[in-house]
Amino acid sequence: MARRMLIAGNWKMNGLRQSLVFFEEICSIAGSRSDVDVLLAPPATLIFSAAEIAGPVKIGGQDCHNHPSGAHTGDISAEMLRDAGASCVIVGHSERRADHGESSDLVRSKAEAAQAAGLIPVICVGESESERRAGKAEAVVGAQLDQSLPENTAYVIAYEPVWAIGTGLTASIEDIAAMHAFIRSNLPDGPNTQILYGGSVKPDNAADILSLTDVDGALVGGASLKAADFTAIIAAAP
Repeated sequence: MARRMLIAGNWKMNGLRQSLVFFEEICSIAGSRSDVDVLLAPPATLIFSAAEIAGPVKIGGQDCHNHPSGAHTGDISAEMLRDAGASCVIVGHSERRADHGESSDLVRSKAEAAQAAGLIPVICVGESESERRAGKAEAVVGAQLDQSLPENTAYVIAYEPVWAIGTGLTASIEDIAAMHAFIRSNLPDGPNTQILYGGSVKPDNAADILSLTDVDGALVGGASLKAADFTAIIAAAP
Protein backbone atom coordinates (compact mmCIF):
# COMPACT_ATOMS: atom_id res chain seq x y z
CA MET A 1 0.00 0.00 0.00
CA ALA A 2 1.46 3.36 -1.03
CA ARG A 3 2.24 5.82 1.73
CA ARG A 4 0.17 9.01 1.56
CA MET A 5 1.84 12.39 1.45
CA LEU A 6 1.40 14.45 4.64
CA ILE A 7 2.03 18.19 4.86
CA ALA A 8 2.05 19.33 8.49
CA GLY A 9 2.23 22.87 9.80
CA ASN A 10 3.56 23.69 13.27
CA TRP A 11 2.50 27.18 14.31
CA LYS A 12 4.59 27.00 17.50
CA MET A 13 3.80 29.93 19.87
CA ASN A 14 1.99 31.93 17.23
CA GLY A 15 -1.65 32.55 16.39
CA LEU A 16 -4.64 34.40 17.79
CA ARG A 17 -8.34 33.95 17.04
CA GLN A 18 -7.99 36.27 14.05
CA SER A 19 -5.61 33.70 12.55
CA LEU A 20 -8.58 31.40 11.94
CA VAL A 21 -9.41 33.51 8.89
CA PHE A 22 -6.33 32.28 7.05
CA PHE A 23 -6.86 28.82 8.55
CA GLU A 24 -10.13 28.65 6.63
CA GLU A 25 -8.25 29.59 3.46
CA ILE A 26 -5.86 26.69 3.97
CA CYS A 27 -8.77 24.32 4.53
CA SER A 28 -10.38 25.32 1.25
CA ILE A 29 -7.13 24.66 -0.66
CA ALA A 30 -6.47 21.39 1.16
CA GLY A 31 -9.90 20.17 0.17
CA SER A 32 -8.82 20.22 -3.47
CA ARG A 33 -6.01 17.71 -2.81
CA SER A 34 -7.77 14.54 -1.78
CA ASP A 35 -4.51 12.66 -2.37
CA VAL A 36 -2.59 14.66 0.25
CA ASP A 37 -3.17 14.75 4.01
CA VAL A 38 -2.84 18.15 5.65
CA LEU A 39 -2.23 18.66 9.37
CA LEU A 40 -2.08 21.92 11.29
CA ALA A 41 -0.88 22.21 14.89
CA PRO A 42 -2.02 25.60 16.17
CA PRO A 43 -1.47 26.75 19.75
CA ALA A 44 -3.62 24.90 22.26
CA THR A 45 -5.87 27.96 22.65
CA LEU A 46 -7.09 27.54 19.07
CA ILE A 47 -7.45 23.77 18.77
CA PHE A 48 -11.16 23.60 19.58
CA SER A 49 -12.09 26.48 17.27
CA ALA A 50 -9.86 25.17 14.49
CA ALA A 51 -11.31 21.67 14.74
CA GLU A 52 -14.82 23.05 14.24
CA ILE A 53 -13.92 24.52 10.83
CA ALA A 54 -11.14 22.16 9.75
CA GLY A 55 -13.06 20.11 7.20
CA PRO A 56 -10.49 17.79 5.57
CA VAL A 57 -7.58 19.26 7.54
CA LYS A 58 -6.33 17.26 10.53
CA ILE A 59 -5.75 19.17 13.76
CA GLY A 60 -2.80 18.41 16.04
CA GLY A 61 -1.33 19.49 19.34
CA GLN A 62 2.26 20.69 19.66
CA ASP A 63 3.03 18.62 22.76
CA CYS A 64 1.33 16.59 25.45
CA HIS A 65 2.06 15.40 28.97
CA ASN A 66 2.90 11.76 29.47
CA HIS A 67 0.18 11.32 32.10
CA PRO A 68 -3.57 11.44 31.35
CA SER A 69 -4.34 13.80 34.26
CA GLY A 70 -2.99 15.02 37.56
CA ALA A 71 -1.27 17.86 39.40
CA HIS A 72 0.72 19.18 36.43
CA THR A 73 0.02 22.90 36.30
CA GLY A 74 0.10 24.37 32.82
CA ASP A 75 0.42 21.02 31.03
CA ILE A 76 -2.02 19.47 28.57
CA SER A 77 -2.78 15.77 28.39
CA ALA A 78 -3.31 13.78 25.23
CA GLU A 79 -6.87 13.13 26.36
CA MET A 80 -7.49 16.89 26.55
CA LEU A 81 -6.15 17.36 23.02
CA ARG A 82 -8.37 14.57 21.74
CA ASP A 83 -11.37 16.05 23.54
CA ALA A 84 -10.67 19.45 21.93
CA GLY A 85 -10.69 17.92 18.46
CA ALA A 86 -7.08 16.94 17.77
CA SER A 87 -6.20 13.68 16.02
CA CYS A 88 -2.40 13.99 16.18
CA VAL A 89 0.27 15.50 18.42
CA ILE A 90 3.89 16.47 17.86
CA VAL A 91 6.30 15.05 20.44
CA GLY A 92 10.06 15.37 20.77
CA HIS A 93 10.42 18.54 18.72
CA SER A 94 14.00 19.80 18.96
CA GLU A 95 12.80 22.96 20.68
CA ARG A 96 11.20 20.84 23.42
CA ARG A 97 14.28 18.65 23.69
CA ALA A 98 16.55 21.72 23.95
CA ASP A 99 14.44 24.32 25.77
CA HIS A 100 12.81 21.91 28.23
CA GLY A 101 15.51 19.25 28.48
CA GLU A 102 13.22 16.48 27.26
CA SER A 103 14.92 13.11 26.97
CA SER A 104 14.14 10.47 24.39
CA ASP A 105 12.71 8.30 27.18
CA LEU A 106 10.24 11.08 28.01
CA VAL A 107 9.42 11.48 24.31
CA ARG A 108 8.63 7.77 24.11
CA SER A 109 6.32 7.96 27.12
CA LYS A 110 4.53 10.95 25.57
CA ALA A 111 4.12 9.03 22.32
CA GLU A 112 2.66 6.10 24.27
CA ALA A 113 0.28 8.46 26.10
CA ALA A 114 -0.80 9.92 22.75
CA GLN A 115 -1.51 6.48 21.32
CA ALA A 116 -3.45 5.48 24.45
CA ALA A 117 -5.65 8.55 23.94
CA GLY A 118 -6.28 7.71 20.30
CA LEU A 119 -3.88 10.28 18.84
CA ILE A 120 -1.17 9.69 16.23
CA PRO A 121 2.17 10.97 17.55
CA VAL A 122 4.50 12.78 15.17
CA ILE A 123 7.86 11.88 16.68
CA CYS A 124 10.71 14.28 15.89
CA VAL A 125 14.37 13.30 15.61
CA GLY A 126 17.40 15.19 14.36
CA GLU A 127 21.01 16.15 14.91
CA SER A 128 22.71 19.45 15.73
CA GLU A 129 25.18 21.18 13.43
CA SER A 130 28.13 20.17 15.60
CA GLU A 131 27.00 16.55 15.60
CA ARG A 132 26.71 16.53 11.81
CA ARG A 133 30.12 18.16 11.39
CA ALA A 134 31.59 15.52 13.67
CA GLY A 135 30.15 12.78 11.47
CA LYS A 136 27.72 11.66 14.19
CA ALA A 137 24.41 12.46 12.47
CA GLU A 138 23.34 8.86 11.90
CA ALA A 139 24.53 7.75 15.34
CA VAL A 140 22.55 10.55 17.03
CA VAL A 141 19.38 9.99 15.01
CA GLY A 142 19.68 6.21 15.40
CA ALA A 143 19.92 6.54 19.17
CA GLN A 144 16.90 8.86 19.24
CA LEU A 145 14.90 6.32 17.25
CA ASP A 146 15.93 3.48 19.55
CA GLN A 147 14.90 5.41 22.66
CA SER A 148 11.92 7.48 21.43
CA LEU A 149 9.75 4.96 19.57
CA PRO A 150 6.91 3.12 21.31
CA GLU A 151 6.23 -0.53 20.52
CA ASN A 152 3.00 0.35 18.75
CA THR A 153 4.04 1.43 15.25
CA ALA A 154 1.10 3.81 14.73
CA TYR A 155 3.21 6.95 14.48
CA VAL A 156 4.76 9.38 12.03
CA ILE A 157 8.46 10.29 12.07
CA ALA A 158 9.69 13.81 11.38
CA TYR A 159 13.38 14.26 10.62
CA GLU A 160 14.42 17.79 11.48
CA PRO A 161 18.11 18.68 11.33
CA VAL A 162 18.28 21.08 14.28
CA TRP A 163 20.63 23.44 12.48
CA ALA A 164 18.10 23.96 9.67
CA ILE A 165 15.12 24.96 11.82
CA GLY A 166 14.27 28.64 11.58
CA THR A 167 17.72 29.45 10.18
CA GLY A 168 16.91 29.58 6.49
CA LEU A 169 19.38 26.73 5.97
CA THR A 170 18.23 23.49 4.39
CA ALA A 171 20.04 20.19 4.23
CA SER A 172 21.17 19.22 0.75
CA ILE A 173 18.92 16.96 -1.28
CA GLU A 174 21.57 14.26 -1.02
CA ASP A 175 21.77 14.59 2.78
CA ILE A 176 17.98 14.47 3.14
CA ALA A 177 17.71 11.40 0.91
CA ALA A 178 20.47 9.60 2.79
CA MET A 179 19.08 10.32 6.26
CA HIS A 180 15.52 9.40 5.32
CA ALA A 181 16.75 6.11 3.86
CA PHE A 182 18.73 5.49 7.07
CA ILE A 183 15.69 6.23 9.23
CA ARG A 184 13.42 3.96 7.17
CA SER A 185 15.90 1.11 7.45
CA ASN A 186 15.85 1.47 11.25
CA LEU A 187 12.09 1.47 11.75
CA PRO A 188 10.18 -1.67 12.80
CA ASP A 189 7.63 -1.02 10.04
CA GLY A 190 9.77 1.06 7.71
CA PRO A 191 7.97 0.43 4.40
CA ASN A 192 4.65 1.65 5.83
CA THR A 193 5.77 4.50 8.11
CA GLN A 194 5.44 8.11 6.97
CA ILE A 195 8.67 10.07 7.33
CA LEU A 196 8.46 13.85 7.07
CA TYR A 197 11.28 16.31 6.48
CA GLY A 198 11.32 19.41 8.67
CA GLY A 199 13.90 22.13 8.27
CA SER A 200 13.11 25.44 6.54
CA VAL A 201 10.76 23.91 3.98
CA LYS A 202 9.54 26.67 1.67
CA PRO A 203 7.64 26.96 -1.61
CA ASP A 204 10.87 27.25 -3.60
CA ASN A 205 12.44 24.02 -2.28
CA ALA A 206 9.35 21.95 -1.47
CA ALA A 207 9.00 20.22 -4.84
CA ASP A 208 12.59 18.93 -4.85
CA ILE A 209 12.37 17.70 -1.26
CA LEU A 210 8.95 16.09 -1.61
CA SER A 211 9.99 14.24 -4.77
CA LEU A 212 12.54 12.13 -2.87
CA THR A 213 11.64 8.45 -2.55
CA ASP A 214 11.77 8.23 1.24
CA VAL A 215 10.23 11.65 1.95
CA ASP A 216 6.52 11.32 2.64
CA GLY A 217 5.82 14.95 3.41
CA ALA A 218 7.01 17.93 5.39
CA LEU A 219 6.81 19.39 8.88
CA VAL A 220 6.64 23.11 8.15
CA GLY A 221 7.34 25.85 10.68
CA GLY A 222 7.50 29.49 9.64
CA ALA A 223 6.00 28.96 6.18
CA SER A 224 2.87 27.45 7.74
CA LEU A 225 2.06 30.89 9.18
CA LYS A 226 1.58 32.32 5.70
CA ALA A 227 -1.41 31.00 3.82
CA ALA A 228 0.14 31.58 0.39
CA ASP A 229 3.38 29.80 1.34
CA PHE A 230 1.76 26.84 3.06
CA THR A 231 -0.78 26.25 0.31
CA ALA A 232 2.06 26.45 -2.24
CA ILE A 233 3.88 23.70 -0.35
CA ILE A 234 0.69 21.60 -0.38
CA ALA A 235 0.42 22.17 -4.12
CA ALA A 236 4.06 21.06 -4.58
CA ALA A 237 3.35 17.61 -3.18
CA PRO A 238 3.61 14.99 -5.95
